[in-house]
Amino acid sequence: MLSREGLFRRSVLKPRRSSRSLLTALLLGAAPLAGAQGAAQLTLTTDQTVAYVNGVATPLPAAPRLIGGRTLVPLRETAALLGQPVSEVGGLWQVGRLNVDPARGTVFLAGAAQPSGSVVDVSGVPYVPVRLLADALNATLSVGPDGRTLTLVALAQGVNPLAPQARFSTDKTVYAPGERVVYTEYAFDPDGADLTSRRWTGRQEVFFQPGTYTVTLQVTNSRGLQSAPFSRTLRVEGPAVDTPLTYALKYAEPGDRFPDPQLRSYPLAPTQPTFRENHPLLFSNSPEVPTQSGVLYQDSLAGRVRLLGYHINGLKTGARLHILARNLEGGPVELRTERQGETAPTRIETLLGQVTLLDYFASTGGPTLTLAPGATVPVYSSPTLTPGTGVNVMQDLVASGRVELTFLMLEEALPPTAQVAQQLPYLPHDGKHQRGTFENAVRGLRVNLTTLPARLVIGDGQVDPAITGVDKLTGQPQRLAGNYGVRYHLEVYGAAGTAVAFSPRGGLYRGAMHVQDGPLAQTIKLPRTGNAIEPDQPVLLWRTRSDRLDLDLVPASGSNLPVSLIFYRGGTGTGTGTGYGGLFKPYQP
Repeated sequence: MLSREGLFRRSVLKPRRSSRSLLTALLLGAAPLAGAQGAAQLTLTTDQTVAYVNGVATPLPAAPRLIGGRTLVPLRETAALLGQPVSEVGGLWQVGRLNVDPARGTVFLAGAAQPSGSVVDVSGVPYVPVRLLADALNATLSVGPDGRTLTLVALAQGVNPLAPQARFSTDKTVYAPGERVVYTEYAFDPDGADLTSRRWTGRQEVFFQPGTYTVTLQVTNSRGLQSAPFSRTLRVEGPAVDTPLTYALKYAEPGDRFPDPQLRSYPLAPTQPTFRENHPLLFSNSPEVPTQSGVLYQDSLAGRVRLLGYHINGLKTGARLHILARNLEGGPVELRTERQGETAPTRIETLLGQVTLLDYFASTGGPTLTLAPGATVPVYSSPTLTPGTGVNVMQDLVASGRVELTFLMLEEALPPTAQVAQQLPYLPHDGKHQRGTFENAVRGLRVNLTTLPARLVIGDGQVDPAITGVDKLTGQPQRLAGNYGVRYHLEVYGAAGTAVAFSPRGGLYRGAMHVQDGPLAQTIKLPRTGNAIEPDQPVLLWRTRSDRLDLDLVPASGSNLPVSLIFYRGGTGTGTGTGYGGLFKPYQP
């Protein structure tokens, strides 16, 4: 263990970054460290650039100086280390009972002018005699036997009795790198007013690098009064408990990102197709930006079908996307909406896919329409799309007989009727995007987790082949790059105790996924906030409890494919999770 002298020398040679952050906080007006008991003790030594604040070594940018037989200290820095606020208005500095004009070289103590030379500029830093500063702060001053070591003790500034008070604690003061910090906040208002805002500085739920860190809280009440800053210092040292990856597997919330630069090296999880009732997809995405009213896509069928339309209004006026159903049978046909998700209007492309999927997974069904022979009804009509805004709709329908389904973009003044549809042109393919009828729009896979970590690739066109279909307006074959609109149902076995994450491999992605884990069912927003974009920063989906996990995923319109699902050994502190440092803190108030 270093002696005080040894610590002093080390600090002089190489001040610690964390202590610099403490001084910065003090210069910005932060209160002394919690535990100062109403007073701050500051020990200084002439010509030494280190000070001790309540026993904590702190770098001092400007050292005390012996000038003209008097010991002078840097005014602003010394006051800050004592927790005394320094105000500066029009070039006039005030601290306690002292007023200093560095430019004119004038100093007043409680209104009384001080002798010339009471403020000295040393390399641009105003210095004052240490005894004068002690008098200004009503502080006690003692001088060591060597005549060079000075100790100042100043009472903390009084606080506004109507102001709230910031308070918090941590479960300990010394942590291992990668160990969770548990914060308990207990700020209060003396009159019971609501605390309307909290401002943290330096707060992290985990520190991975050794060092000393200062965390500060300031609160504001409903009257607009602000508390004094309240700080605590944490030390991080010793062997690491967790890496950023293993920490995230323990504590990350579903939808959170975390780093894993190795994920593309993980082996592919073994899969095999499973039989599921299948149905076609009618996909309308070309022309993606129609510039006139017209038919976007059309086909006829019976039974279950999924419809997916994704378009942006390229007209010079307001327009709406409609999907019309016409009965082709000689008798009545029932048309039932099983599920529907929709987003419109918006100019943000990634919102189109994500909101639609969240809507779709939350859907509990829609109306059942009865169509007379030859009758036409809209099964979907979008809100008005102003020029440049888009729409995304995904709808699962069941028809008891054969119906013709037509996607139309109509300027707002035109009604969505069979007569109007028959007079409109079929809009040509834009050459960039897909449209068509694609069979087998449900892809069932059994995933066996035998080796972890492992990954499952979706939408790359190679490991996961693209489905093929036909553009019924032109007869041309189509390949659905990315498998947008295909519903993947994944039965994952050997899943108990695993953590599941999602990695975007093609660029920006915003989507959703439905999870069934035993009795637990939930739709996960991907990611929880913002966009997933970095392949090496997967998004946590779920920590699995059951041996079988069922996942439903539809590649999100407006986002980039491919994506990967990553399966890890769980990190919750139970079972295999104890391998990550053997320390798990479930409590977080």
